[in-house]
Order: sequence, then structure tokens, then C-alpha cells
Amino acid sequence: MAPRSFWKGYLKLSLVTCPVAMMPATTENEKVRFHLINRKTGNRVVSQYVDAVSERPVDEDDEVKGYERGEDDYVVLEDDELAAVALESTRTIDIEMFVPRDGIEWVWYDKPHYLMPDDPVGEEAFSVIRDAMSATGTVGIARLVMYRRERAVMLEPRGKGIVLWTLRFRDEVRDMDAYFTDIGTGKPAPELMALMKRLIDERTKSWNPQMVNDPVQDRLLEIIASKKKGRKPAAKTKDEPKLPDNVINIMDALRKSIASEGKTPKRR
Repeated sequence: MAPRSFWKGYLKLSLVTCPVAMMPATTENEKVRFHLINRKTGNRVVSQYVDAVSERPVDEDDEVKGYERGEDDYVVLEDDELAAVALESTRTIDIEMFVPRDGIEWVWYDKPHYLMPDDPVGEEAFSVIRDAMSATGTVGIARLVMYRRERAVMLEPRGKGIVLWTLRFRDEVRDMDAYFTDIGTGKPAPELMALMKRLIDERTKSWNPQMVNDPVQDRLLEIIASKKKGRKPAAKTKDEPKLPDNVINIMDALRKSIASEGKTPKRR
């Protein structure tokens, strides 16, 4: 059974509208979370906003947002002023334009969400928008208020549904050329490439979600389970990785790597 949707609204393209529901495609609900505890009393510690100068607690009604324009000098913005610049509707995904599916680079992708029809009557409209994007190799671009901010979103047809990606803001993405420009353009020697391809082939496997498990969380759960039973968890020493103390010959390193790979059964 699918979990309850966290957002409901409408998908709109010109005069075509249909009710939709949306769920985040990822979750952190299973992550181990901690509270800050007073060791002496065993009680939870709570946070509180205080005035940076007087060090006195600030009432919630007196908390406002401010933009720093100088040292200890702020422009104060009230809630109604912030609301005035927001989208009029936070419940309609109005597709403004379409772009080629491969025209948006991966670095702009932020958070994925599953978008699905929320009414059997509107399923036909949802399906025709989805299938038309798929047939034309395009994705839709819209704007939506999510996570307390107005965001550009991308609608990508995927199977029977649509994946809605929030897109990163322009000032959040750094230009890769600033970091890659100084890398040389010389081609590796053919014999090195042949050995590296062979090493890659030896390590190539089919994708499995277990490849991205969280061993730290598994260990934390073991410690918590031991403490619940009143047992002291076994201490585990962490081996520091050994770094090479000199420059090694790449050809020799590749040959040794391939020889090492050959000693273990190849799994796919």
C-alpha cells in the first residue's frame, strides 16, 4: 500500500488540468536519529533563541527575518512582505515550457518526487501529458512552492508516472570549467588503457541497491540493541588507510591489480 501523499494539487498545461498527488521519491525515516540529553538528569535538552547582545530569550512574536547589509546592521522583512513575492498558487503545477530531455545536466537535479493522478477522471489528461513528453523526448518546466521556497521543477515521464525533480537555483551551481580547465588533454598510452579496461571489466557487476547500504547505521543499530539488553558493545578499532609513500609505476600497479583480481571469483 502506497504511503499517504504529502502534497495534493493540480497539473496544468494550457487548458488541460487534472488533480495529482505527490510523494518524495526518497526517505530518511529509517535513519538512526539522536536527541541531545542532559547526562546528569537524563532529560532532553531544548534549544532557545536568545538576543546576541543582551543574551535574553526572544519571544516568538519578536522573531523576524533580516538581511545583513553591514556589520550589526540589518534590513528587516515582515512576513507579509515575504508573502507578497511568493507564487499566487502553491497548489498548481502549471507547465510553462518544455526542453529536450537531455538538455538539463545532472548537476541541476535536486530532489526527486513521484507524481501520480489523484482522480480516475483526470487519469486520461495525466496520461496524455506524460506520453506526449515521452514521445517528443522532452521534459516540462514549471514553478512551485516547495519546502518553504518557490522553486523551478522539472517533470520527467517515467513508466506509468511522472518524476518531478526540484531544480537547484542558479547561484547554487558552480561552473565545472573553473575546476577542470587546468587538467591536461593528453591521451593515456594505449597499453595503459587496455589494462585499465580489463580491470574495470573484472570489477563490473549488475546494479544492486545493497551496493549503497549504510554500514555505519548498521553498526549503530547493533550498539543500540546491545545497550537495550544491558550489554556493553564490543569495541571496534578503526584501521587507518595506508597511503603510498612514493610515486609508483602505473603499469606495474595495474598489472598487480589485475593479478590480484584474478585470484578472486568474478561475480556479476
